[in-house]
Amino acid sequence: MSEGKIIVGLDIGTTKVACIVGRKADNGKIEILGYGKTISTGVRRGVVTNIFDTVEAIKTAVKQASEQSGVEICRVSVGIAGQHIKSLQHRGVLMRDNHETEITEAELERLRNDTFKINMTPGEEIIDVIRQDTYVDGELATNPVGMLGSKIEANFHVIIGQTSAAKNIVKCIESAGLEMDYMILEPIASAQAVLDEEEKDAGVVLVDIGGGTTDIAIFKDKKIQHTAVIPFGGNIITDDICTGCSIIKHYAEEVKVKFGSALASENRDDEVVSIPGIRGREAKEISFKNLAHIIQARLEEIFELVNYEIQKAKSENNLIAGIVLTGGGALMRHIQQLAEFKTGLEVRIGYPNEHLNQNTEKEMSSPMYSTGIGIVIETIARMEHDDHLRAMQEAERVKLYGTKKAMEPAAEQPEEPVSEEPEKAGKKSKKKGLDLKSIIAKMSDILTPDDID
Repeated sequence: MSEGKIIVGLDIGTTKVACIVGRKADNGKIEILGYGKTISTGVRRGVVTNIFDTVEAIKTAVKQASEQSGVEICRVSVGIAGQHIKSLQHRGVLMRDNHETEITEAELERLRNDTFKINMTPGEEIIDVIRQDTYVDGELATNPVGMLGSKIEANFHVIIGQTSAAKNIVKCIESAGLEMDYMILEPIASAQAVLDEEEKDAGVVLVDIGGGTTDIAIFKDKKIQHTAVIPFGGNIITDDICTGCSIIKHYAEEVKVKFGSALASENRDDEVVSIPGIRGREAKEISFKNLAHIIQARLEEIFELVNYEIQKAKSENNLIAGIVLTGGGALMRHIQQLAEFKTGLEVRIGYPNEHLNQNTEKEMSSPMYSTGIGIVIETIARMEHDDHLRAMQEAERVKLYGTKKAMEPAAEQPEEPVSEEPEKAGKKSKKKGLDLKSIIAKMSDILTPDDID
C-alpha cells in the first residue's frame, strides 16, 4: 500500500461510536487527521439492538470526523465484538502438486481460505482466520515461503460469531451510505494499538474493558493463542451503583468516573459526595468507600472471568509480560492494583500513544480510543498484506508465462467472409485443401506399374 493512503476506523461500541481518520506517516507512525465521537444508544453488550439509532450515531460520528479531517469518508473498517464471539483451533493441510517448486505466499493464503469452508453451526459464521504455526513436511517453519516440500500444514485461530450480528453491522454501515473494507475483531484491533512485539513474544493478555463487554486476547511467541468476550463492562458497574445507591443512571455514571475507585481500602470513611435529589427530593450523600465497595465487587467478578479464560487457554505459566489493561474501564483509579491482586500477574495500563505521531491531540492517547486506533492500524496492515500478495501472484504469473503480454488472451482472428455464391465458396475451400485425385493422376504419370507394385 502506498504511503499516505487515508484509512477510516469505526468503533461501534455500547457507550460511544467513534470514527477515526488516519494514515501511515513516513516514520511508520499513525497520523490522526480527524475524529468524531457520539453517544451510542442502539448497541447493547457489543451487539446492535436498534438499527435506526445506530445508523444515526454512525452518521453523526462520521460527519464530525469528515469535517475535522477535511476528508470525504466513503469507506470504513469496523470492529465487531459481543458475547456471541467465540474461537476455536483448526489444522489445515495442503498437498502440493510439485514439491520441487518453491512454496509461495499464494499457497499459504489458499490454505487459510480453505479454513473458511469448514462447517459451522446454523446461525454462525467465520469472521476471521489467523494463521499461527506452519509446518513443511512435518517440520516447523517460521517462514515457509521459498522452501521446498510436498506437504504444508498450518494451525489456525478461527474466530466465530453470529451471522445475524455481523449482518446487522453491515446493514448499519450500508444504511449510513458507507462501504466496508474489513470487519475486525475488537480485541485484535486493541492489541495492535497498545501491545508491542516483545510483549507478544513473551506472552501477554490484552484486557479491553469497554462499556458493554470486556474483550480478551492472549498472545505468545508473537501469535494469537486465544480470544474471548466477557459480557460485562463499565455499564454494569454503573447499573450496580444505581441500585446500590438509589440514584439515577446519569449521576451514577458521573460519580463513577469522578470519584470511583477499584479498591475500597484506599478510601476514607469520611469522604462523601452529595447527589441532587429527583424533583425536589432531598440530596443523597454517598460515601466514597461504599461506592468503591460496589465497583470493586463487580471488577473482581470480571477479573475472575479473565482468570478463567487464561486457564482455558492453558497459558497461565507462560505470560511473562502479564496483563495490559485498556479501554475506558482501565481509567478507573486503583484498577491496576486490583488486577494484580486477583490474577497474580504484572499489570500495566495500555495507551495507544506509542503508535501515534507526536503532533496527535492528547485526547486520542486515552485508552478509550484504543479500539478505534487499532482498527486503523490493523486495516493498514491487512491492505499492505493484500497488496503484497497480489504483487507476488502477478510475479508468479509473469515468471510462468514470460511477460504480461503473453498472459493476455490472443486476439480473435477475423472470420473468413462468407460468400454469397455457394459455388465460389466451394472452389475457394478446395484450393485450401488437398486435391487427392490430381495428386494420384500425376503420380501415375511419373511411376511405372512395377514401381507402383
